[in-house]
Amino acid sequence: MFTTFRGGQSGGWKVISIARVKGETLPRVAALSVIASEAIALPLLPSQTAWRLAGVASNLRYTERAEKDKLTAVQAGLGRPEATHAALIPIRKSAAWWELTQEERRKIFEDKSQHIAGTLRFLPAIARQLYHSRDLGVPFDFLTWFEFAPEHDGLFDELLGVLRATEEWTYVEREVDIRVEREA
Repeated sequence: MFTTFRGGQSGGWKVISIARVKGETLPRVAALSVIASEAIALPLLPSQTAWRLAGVASNLRYTERAEKDKLTAVQAGLGRPEATHAALIPIRKSAAWWELTQEERRKIFEDKSQHIAGTLRFLPAIARQLYHSRDLGVPFDFLTWFEFAPEHDGLFDELLGVLRATEEWTYVEREVDIRVEREA
């Protein structure tokens, strides 16, 4: 199942901001649509879509069983009525990251950066879904979609600060922070 994020003139989410974190940003748009389908969703009218990013929700690649069990026990699902704020964070990692073996990436991901252990305290307030896109011809390796209630905006910023302070983040060469609110 593919998920396509289309930035354009219309969609279910109003774009509040698009911020360059590292590398090139994306063009400013008014709205974001999120489409889950069996194929990558094409724009209805190309003139109404400034950019399109697609990814696939897949198995957890750097997660051990005990970590997965902890995540499953506390994480919330997407689509909660109170979660009217969201963020799409597309990331591309450097060639140096991809030259590492799976074991080497795992050591950086969890043993050094504590990606899972260090972020469990932000759950269930913040729900998230990671989409893999490296092999789909889009300019990012990962698309992470976060949803949260407005009162957790500060908590979400804290979560991003924790993640961006890790060794893992030193391998990021492009990141864009897209903040949205659900349209009424």
